[in-house]
Amino acid sequence: MAAAETTAPPARRSRKRLWIALALLLAALIGLRWVSRPSQVGWIVLSQAGRALGLEVSASGASEYRLRGTPMLEVRDVVARVPGSDKPLLRAGRVYLAVPWTTIRAAGASLDVERVELDAPQLDIGELQRWLASRPASTEPLNIPRLSRGARVRDGRVVAAGWSVQGIGVEFAELDPDQPLRGRLRGRALADGVELPFDLYATLQRPAAARGLGLAGAIAVQAKDWRLPMRVRAGARLHAGDDGLGLDALRLGANARYRSGSGAGADATDLPFAFGVAGPLRYRDGELSLAPMGAALRAAADSAVPNLDAGGRFGFGQALALHWRGRIHAWPRAWPALPPPLGQSAAPLAFQLDYDGKADFSDTAALRAQREQTAFDGRFRLPQMLAWIEAKDGPPLPPLAGNLSTPKIEISGATLEGVEVSVEDDPPAAAPTPAS
Repeated sequence: MAAAETTAPPARRSRKRLWIALALLLAALIGLRWVSRPSQVGWIVLSQAGRALGLEVSASGASEYRLRGTPMLEVRDVVARVPGSDKPLLRAGRVYLAVPWTTIRAAGASLDVERVELDAPQLDIGELQRWLASRPASTEPLNIPRLSRGARVRDGRVVAAGWSVQGIGVEFAELDPDQPLRGRLRGRALADGVELPFDLYATLQRPAAARGLGLAGAIAVQAKDWRLPMRVRAGARLHAGDDGLGLDALRLGANARYRSGSGAGADATDLPFAFGVAGPLRYRDGELSLAPMGAALRAAADSAVPNLDAGGRFGFGQALALHWRGRIHAWPRAWPALPPPLGQSAAPLAFQLDYDGKADFSDTAALRAQREQTAFDGRFRLPQMLAWIEAKDGPPLPPLAGNLSTPKIEISGATLEGVEVSVEDDPPAAAPTPAS
């Protein structure tokens, strides 16, 4: 008896292969249609980025991508959140990323990127700190990507408790972990009624911690009634550690002008001077600090700005704190003359300044000063002190409240010895009586 036939007829095999080919073609067409939709490609990339960073990342705006030449992805209205939080860590109106095929084929082994652009990014410092605290500790060195055509940030914003930085612009032409990084940084910091616009050019020896950083450009401090534009140069080393982020061995020098009033009239004040500060700068837990710090102030001999050297600390968080101990080299000629023998001494004036208050220095500061055996312990407000300095025919003593002690003083031809004087603030002016 003949053996059973085990091979399917040729016609049957052909139909089976045809159905398999049609199924594969249909799957390919469906996949191609799905992938050809930019929103789906954007969703894939953002989902993978979110999983890698431990964030929830989404984009609600239109997306675009290109595979020909250098692959490019552009997504809009991007939002990144810490899982479980309803407050965004980062928002961006537009994110543009161009990555060469070599990086895509390397599947993460290569970090070569062509260009990155961010439009209107908004970063929340509180959420950033929360996310960083949730990340597992790592001893691996930070891998810095290469950006062959650099990066640009436009109209950025950083928000924290009590302060913000708006209109942030960052631009650099190229980023290489083994080469110096040169770029431009500009924006406007706002805190407690004070505005600080800046436009700086920066050079970083290498994009890594403990590397040298140089800054040069324009910074200004602007309050309601005065402004302080300055040209600055600074050098430091990048720092990242348990005590926060910041700069080591900061050295900053500036040519500045204190200006108040309007225009160039008799009521306008324009006081040029130079100053320098040095110390370690840190940012941690919402506070910026420079401690310990050294400071020097220099002006022309006929200026109302005193020449002084000081040391202490500076801090800014919920309020501004400045604590200085130093000495004024000589009583400025532009200040009203002190009565003899106080005004005849050439000894430096030692002082201690302590301020905790608003960022515009409008709150009360404590001041201790001593020249030889004459000592003062009291308080003052900077706006009143500046008005006294600017006055042409003001009172001989500055507007201070406190206690003054001196062995001898001469007033209107009379000599007083063993003098102890208590000076109080002027009482507020009486309100005008309404017309009957």
